Amino acid sequence: MSNFDKTKLIEVFSTLGKSLYNPDPELKAIIETERQYNAWFTSENVLQAITSISKMLNRADLTEWLNSYKLTENRSAKKIGLILAGNIPLVGFHDVLCVLATGNFALIKASSQDSRLIKHILHLLADIEPAYSQQYEFVERLENFDAVIATGSNNTSRYFDYYFGKVPNIIRKNRNSVAVLTGDETTEQLNNLGHDIFDYFGLGCRNVSKLMVPKGYNFNFFFESIQTFEPIIHHNKYNNNYGYNRSIYLVGNEQHLDNNFLLLKENPSLSSPLAVIFYEYYDDLESAERLLQVQTDIIQCVVSNAKLNVPNQLVPFGQSQQPALWDYADNVDTMEFLISI
Repeated sequence: MSNFDKTKLIEVFSTLGKSLYNPDPELKAIIETERQYNAWFTSENVLQAITSISKMLNRADLTEWLNSYKLTENRSAKKIGLILAGNIPLVGFHDVLCVLATGNFALIKASSQDSRLIKHILHLLADIEPAYSQQYEFVERLENFDAVIATGSNNTSRYFDYYFGKVPNIIRKNRNSVAVLTGDETTEQLNNLGHDIFDYFGLGCRNVSKLMVPKGYNFNFFFESIQTFEPIIHHNKYNNNYGYNRSIYLVGNEQHLDNNFLLLKENPSLSSPLAVIFYEYYDDLESAERLLQVQTDIIQCVVSNAKLNVPNQLVPFGQSQQPALWDYADNVDTMEFLISI
């Protein structure tokens, strides 16, 4: 890709970012009605996802991101099969962006849970630059592809390995995010952590599902600091999950903490049920680091203000669901993968 092309790419995607920041009437209508198709996709969550993408697509970040790769004008376009997840709104947008930015063709198998938003945003992109309408296609079944990027669960990953193992691929499994607390956090920092826990109802791999805390940690201050998130309990599906898990713990006489909208339970696992956060005590930060390093393959990011030596992305409180262009899922550089095919 020539410098002119790269410049145009930055111009087109930054223009898309601006248009998403001020949604047109059709996109506003989708924002308001998406919950009819997926009850988890409230208008607030959909708007948050769109706003996050609009902020990501700023000229400065696009320039820095694209300038870090050797994009060549003469390489032939490959057909890249994309199997998008549907756990949170527009979670697959970044994969689509990477395919288009590298000049490849996107064969998109959208999730039945999240197809309208990505289709509309790509229509907006094609309105800005009509050439992009020839660079992607939505399909029900992937065929005739040169490579695949598939996002799913640990169960579906075995299926993906079987069907796509003979072509270059990125196959993503379940991951969860962890917060490491020191006990010195302020009310504001813990309230920001509430976003890492509750944004998108905790359904994303970048949502915190596990707390690592020093021995003797006082959870009362944590509960007080996240009290502003109490309205989440009024969402029917979240409330159902909270009530179900609370009943299980009560009937089983399992020790837990409860603030009437979130359950805390001591458990070494990273993956907690919805409306539940697992916690685990550590002796010192060095031992916390060792625990995280052992589990790096199932951790998406680590949320903390402590200076930790961990291979996973380390983000400050409140930032886990606001990734930048270069914050790749599973720490696998999607752009390098696509350029190298």
